[in-house]
Amino acid sequence: MLIGEVARRSGVSARMLRHYESLGLVRPSARSASGYREYSGDDIRRILHIEMLRSLGLSLQEVGRALDDPDFTPAQLVDDLIRQTRERIAHETELLTRLRRIGAAEPADWEAVLQIVALLHALGSDNAARRQRAALSSAGEVPVPVEALVEAALSESDPNVAGALRWALARSGDGASALLAEGLGSPAAEVRERAVKTLSELPGDAADALLRHALAHRDIVVRRHAALALGARGVADAVPTLIDMIVDGVSDTDAADALGALAGDSALADQIATKLVGRIVSDAVDASARRRLTEALAEIPGITTSRALEELSHDDDRAVALTAAYLLKLRDAR
Repeated sequence: MLIGEVARRSGVSARMLRHYESLGLVRPSARSASGYREYSGDDIRRILHIEMLRSLGLSLQEVGRALDDPDFTPAQLVDDLIRQTRERIAHETELLTRLRRIGAAEPADWEAVLQIVALLHALGSDNAARRQRAALSSAGEVPVPVEALVEAALSESDPNVAGALRWALARSGDGASALLAEGLGSPAAEVRERAVKTLSELPGDAADALLRHALAHRDIVVRRHAALALGARGVADAVPTLIDMIVDGVSDTDAADALGALAGDSALADQIATKLVGRIVSDAVDASARRRLTEALAEIPGITTSRALEELSHDDDRAVALTAAYLLKLRDAR
């Protein structure tokens, strides 16, 4: 069978068949009297094998090895192809994500496109200072898409850069909260913590709702950050977690400050004082926790606190008694 007929039947162009021959992949079995290439049935089957192997992503060199090397191991080659394919998919996915982000920013012209691309590259830089500058400049005339800022915030380990990203997100408008909600569900503890810290600095009802929901999160670190943020926002639901933080000695000063802020509401002040005293007299807390809880009463106004301090000034624990007596003097002086 001559080359033209082989090309028609196999779908491989005559030019490609000649290229295969030049590489030694296919060698026509014979020549006609006129000197034309003649392909046998085995030659055509080899051509089809070459095309099938190429369809799997093999290079022509790899195809030659697969067909001619007796020591060739298909399993290793397939594993390599799987790895290469995954890398290619990851690269294409990254490119698609970048294009979507550029499109979401609705750039007005090519200059804006170039600025967005530059900022996206800077956010992914290995240099922390460059990432920080990108975050701080993202609130300019050509803002970075919110999705990119959230992704950067959830992966950022440098505290200065993380702070800049949270600042940028707080000024980015709506949209960040829903994306950060996914971060709260991450299997990685550090991502969950970054998500709740970022939510703590976002304004608006959407962030408030997510923080309230986070008070029941399975991760105690998330619960604590949510409570501190909600306490500063005047949300009474945070009180039990804040008191637990004082008992546990974890950010207890910040928790006491948050309770003090909530106690600006006189009705809530008495409730907080009652809960603090209830924990102080409980047998379930140790001496150090009782002292911290007593110190927290310093931030709580009202008659309930004054009466509690009067009783605690006679407590069997000398440290608790001295602390309560000192706080009473301060209150009398005021």
